[in-house]
Amino acid sequence: MEIALRPVHDSDLPVFYRQMNDPESLRMAAFTPEDPADRDAFDAHWKRVRASSAVLRTILADGDVVGSAAVYGEPGEREVTYWIDRAYWGRGIATAALRDLLAGVPERPLYARAASDNAGSRRVLEKCGFRVTANDRGYAHARGEETDEVVLTLQG
Repeated sequence: MEIALRPVHDSDLPVFYRQMNDPESLRMAAFTPEDPADRDAFDAHWKRVRASSAVLRTILADGDVVGSAAVYGEPGEREVTYWIDRAYWGRGIATAALRDLLAGVPERPLYARAASDNAGSRRVLEKCGFRVTANDRGYAHARGEETDEVVLTLQG
């Protein structure tokens, strides 16, 4: 399977919206928008991040849009995030896409967060060089409760 990254196109947004409304994916991600089904809020978010200094990429698998990956935030505090369509989980796509993204963003440190029980996401991040540096707890909208999370750091 060929994995590639490209800039986000307007035509990707409906795919991202559908992907971000899968109940199992939402539960696994945990820390999601308050109401992922609010299309106006989704569109406003993407308009805002596309106008920011974030590095936003669409993830393609054999030419199909299967997710997104990004580096966002203020210098010195920038975080990575990614989302893979559940139908493609467990195929190494997130790891390959994150490696490609990181190769194009040389600044370090970079940070990432994952729900403590999201072993898949933690494995992806650790394969890409991130190490757990802290534990936190926050309200996870997708779960409707306080949830433990790990904070990971990628150093130089």
